[in-house]
Amino acid sequence: MRIAFGWSRLLTAAVCAAALVHRLFWGLGSQTIAGQNFFAYLTIQSNIAFAALAIVAGMVALRRAEDPPWLTAARAVVLSWTITAGLAFGLIVWQAGVHGVPIWVPWSDVVLHWVLPAWTIVAWVFGPGRRAAPWRILPVVLAYPVVWGVFTIWRGRIVGWYPYYFFDPRQVSGPGETVVACATALAIFALVAAGLVALSRLHVTAGSGATPGSRAAPGSV
Repeated sequence: MRIAFGWSRLLTAAVCAAALVHRLFWGLGSQTIAGQNFFAYLTIQSNIAFAALAIVAGMVALRRAEDPPWLTAARAVVLSWTITAGLAFGLIVWQAGVHGVPIWVPWSDVVLHWVLPAWTIVAWVFGPGRRAAPWRILPVVLAYPVVWGVFTIWRGRIVGWYPYYFFDPRQVSGPGETVVACATALAIFALVAAGLVALSRLHVTAGSGATPGSRAAPGSV
């Protein structure tokens, strides 16, 4: 079971990489400034991290019966980013449809934003060999979007382009709308991270991990 799960992690990494490559060339083919700023998106950056970590996690699963504590923590952090990005993308697509704004969603976007996050939640809950995730990942989860957001606003003023509308002063009613949107996004990041930690503690799949009502294993608090 553990060996098969290791190979599934490597397959997931390959699917993610293929989707990233397709999305890159699809964006470049559109001849738009958004396509030329492919690596500026939080979704793209977080999925690159996801693919790299899935390779490491797959190799670990092929060699060890259980994930080490650092890997569980790293997976929780990266999954928090990719799942939240998927939720945000779904909201953007929904809002565009409500306002009658056409938006093209290639298969690679479907895979990156919805298919992979859904699969990783299932794998997170039921995958063998996972320990309980530590609550201390929450500030780490939030640190990345904060740093990314500050850099994105600074860069946007230089290049005249922003990956998301709420960063663009030309598309919002004022700084207050940007602050509210960013605070809401951070709250979602925190909720997703907290949900992943809680799920990992309700359903521990590693024999040496913490179980509900027991003392946490070293490195899992």
